[in-house]
Amino acid sequence: MTLLITGGAGFIGSHVVRLFVQRYPDYKIVNLDALTYAGNLENLRDIEQAPNYHFVRADIRDAVALKQVFETHRPDGVIHLAAESHVDRSISDPNAFIQTNVMGTANLLNAARAVWNHDVNGKRFYHVSTDEVYGSLGDSGLFMETTPYDPQSPYSASKAASDHLVRAFGNTYHLPFVITNCSNNYGPNQFPEKLIPLFIHNIRNGKPLPVYGDGKYTRDWLFVVDHARAIDLVFHQGKNGETYNIGGFNEWQNIELIRLLCTQMDEKLGRGAGTSAQLISYVRDRPGHDRRYAIDAGKIHRELGWSPSVTFEEGLSQTLDWYLANEEWLSHVTSGAYQDYYEKQYAG
Repeated sequence: MTLLITGGAGFIGSHVVRLFVQRYPDYKIVNLDALTYAGNLENLRDIEQAPNYHFVRADIRDAVALKQVFETHRPDGVIHLAAESHVDRSISDPNAFIQTNVMGTANLLNAARAVWNHDVNGKRFYHVSTDEVYGSLGDSGLFMETTPYDPQSPYSASKAASDHLVRAFGNTYHLPFVITNCSNNYGPNQFPEKLIPLFIHNIRNGKPLPVYGDGKYTRDWLFVVDHARAIDLVFHQGKNGETYNIGGFNEWQNIELIRLLCTQMDEKLGRGAGTSAQLISYVRDRPGHDRRYAIDAGKIHRELGWSPSVTFEEGLSQTLDWYLANEEWLSHVTSGAYQDYYEKQYAG
C-alpha cells in the first residue's frame, strides 16, 4: 500500500507518520507538507532515513502540485491532517483558513478522484477534523457523531465546510471516506502557540501565563499518541461513510489544568510549591470563545475497541518530561531556526 499523509511534519501528523512508518514496513508512506510555521521536519529525525518513508514538500492549496504528487505516487489511501488550526490566528486572518482548510481539502478530493478514476476498490480518503465544528456545550451533555454542526469561529467554520465537502464527494462521486472529529490534543512536538507547550516554555523562563477570561472554559484533552493509535484503527477498520469522535475522556477547566501544570513543573524543576502559579495572569477574553467542549467517544470504543492508554495526569507528566529533555527542539521552534532544517537535509 502507498499511503499519503498530509501535514505529516506537524504536531499530530508527525506522530501519525512515525506510527505508520514503524508499524507497517511494507507500506510506502509519503509525507506531504508545505512546511509552514507549524511544520517541522525535526519532528521526524528518527525515521527520516527509513526505507519506506518519502517526504514531498508541497502545499495543498496548489492544485497543480497535488495532481503531480498523486500521479507520481498513486496513493491507495490518504490521511488528511494538513490544516490551519489555531483559533486566534483564524480571528486575525480568516481567509488563510478558508484557503487551506476548504480549498485545500477540495484540491485533495479532486486529485484523489482523478487518479482513482472510479476504481475505488481498496481506496480510502480519511479526513481528520475537530470537535469545534459542533459549537459550544452548556454545563452538561456531550458531542456525539449526530450532533448538529454549529461552528463559532472562522477556524471551526472552515473545518465544518471541509467535513461537508468530504461527505459530498462521497455521496456524489462515491469516493470512499471516513471522518474523525477529535478533542484538544497535547503531547510532544506541539508548536508553542498552543496552551500546554506555551505555558511550559513560559514557566521555564519565568514569563506570565495568560489565562483568557475567568479561566473556566472547559476542554476534553486527548494525548496525541492515543490519537495516532485511533487514526490507525479507523483507517484500517472503520466503515466507509462513517464519522467517529475521538476524545480523551478528560474534561478540564483551563484554570484547573494550568494549576496542575504549575504543580508538576514546580516538582520537576525543583522549585517551591506555588512558585509557577504566581505567574498566572488573567487577560481579556478572545472573541467567540466556546465555553465547553466534551466528546462522547463511545462509538469508536464499541466498534473498534479504542480507548485512551493514559490518564491526563500521566500524559501531562510524560509531556512535561519530553519538553524539559528537548530544550534544543523548543529553542529552535521559538527562534524559528527549525525552518532551516529542510534546506540542510533536502537542498540539492
